Amino acid sequence: MENACTNALPLTMNSSQKKETVCIFGTGDFGRSLGLKMLQCGYAVAFGSRNPQMSSLLPSGAEVLSYSEAARKSDVIIVAIHREHYNFFIDLIEVLNGKILVDVSNNLKINQYPESNAEYLAQLVPGAHVVKAFNTISAWALQSGALDASRQVFVCGNDTKAKHRVMDIVRTLGLTPLDQGSLVAAKEIENYPLRLFPMWRFPFCLSAALCIFFFLYCVIRDIIYPYVYKKEDNTFRLAISIPNRVFPITALVLLALVYLPGLIAAILQLYRGTKYCRFPDWLDHWMLCRKQLGLVALGFAFLHVIYTLVIPIRYYVRWRLKNITVTQVINKKDDPFSTSSAWLSDLYVSLGILGFFLFLLLGITSLPSVSNMVNWREFRFVQSKLGYLTLTLCTAHTLVYGGKKFLSPSALRWYLPSAYILALIIPCTVLVVKFLLVMPCIDRTLTRIRQGWEKNSKSSKSLLFGKSDVSRKVECTWASEI
Repeated sequence: MENACTNALPLTMNSSQKKETVCIFGTGDFGRSLGLKMLQCGYAVAFGSRNPQMSSLLPSGAEVLSYSEAARKSDVIIVAIHREHYNFFIDLIEVLNGKILVDVSNNLKINQYPESNAEYLAQLVPGAHVVKAFNTISAWALQSGALDASRQVFVCGNDTKAKHRVMDIVRTLGLTPLDQGSLVAAKEIENYPLRLFPMWRFPFCLSAALCIFFFLYCVIRDIIYPYVYKKEDNTFRLAISIPNRVFPITALVLLALVYLPGLIAAILQLYRGTKYCRFPDWLDHWMLCRKQLGLVALGFAFLHVIYTLVIPIRYYVRWRLKNITVTQVINKKDDPFSTSSAWLSDLYVSLGILGFFLFLLLGITSLPSVSNMVNWREFRFVQSKLGYLTLTLCTAHTLVYGGKKFLSPSALRWYLPSAYILALIIPCTVLVVKFLLVMPCIDRTLTRIRQGWEKNSKSSKSLLFGKSDVSRKVECTWASEI
């Protein structure tokens, strides 16, 4: 039973080979799915139910007994019951003494109780070895197979032997156990399935705020302003024109915000003269969300590409082209070819294509299946060196888009500049600060700090001032590497 079972067919065992029996308390969806999976993997399953005669829809080949009878069948008992119904364990204290209780329950809210369900179960049955496991796997995942859902099963418990035995069962089911330590970790494990995109919340909220701000900004400039002064109805721009401005602006700003926390961290290291001091919590969380920020930015860049591709089939664009053509025919006059305009147009498109290609490359290398195939130096080269090149190309793409109108007073409406000018503030700031940090005089000091050198260390002070005693250094931890 050392090999993981397949999900297709039940394993067959010789009649002379005795099956290991596992007891499952609870005949709900998860209990039934787990029991079926165990039967397929060669286990004998005994279900414990408060009403054995009324239990139905259970997999064939499994026994259905009362709680006390089922508990005597196996040393491993999986508790697939809600915490509110744990009171019956008090009557089974003697039967459960020395047995392994695997708690798979979850709560409805984060930190719903003072202690975890597993710790509460351990208090009810002090003679049993309680292990927390299987709560991050759904009944659907057990039925669909490991290829269609997460394979990871968090396991924690105070008894090492009991925990390892449960981990062996997890491996036999074709899943991947992750040892999380003692039973104290059960509270965090129980909260894990209740968190809704914990690392994505900040990127989503930030991108939503940027979209709303730039959307309202463009509405004021492109719809309200023409209506007030020229009585023009430009509300049709709400469908494609304005979104096609908001999406690339948001993508560019988010891409710049991916690299801004690293620059802030580098400046803090230079200011403090050490890497052994913890960053502020907000900066730590920001740096942990950089991957998610980049992927959200890539999504907005995709939308910009799609919206740009549909421009030629828009009614407004076709109407305008026909109008210009007819006007030139009537007036027998055409516009002279402008080499500078042709250069700007081709350069604008070329920079956009190259920037989007590198943007895609960054997104692909951030996927676990790809990043696991490269070493740290290769990953850092792609995410840092090519990342800054991508930011440079996308910023240049936006600058060329403005062309000669970049700082033209005629582009102001109610003293408001074009939206793309606001979008350039953060990217240009990031690129300028990065340029300053890579200068040899600054980069040399920053490299020494990252290698362990400290400005206010004891050795440096003794060399400078000839003193052996220095003030005590504050002990901090390195939060994350830039």
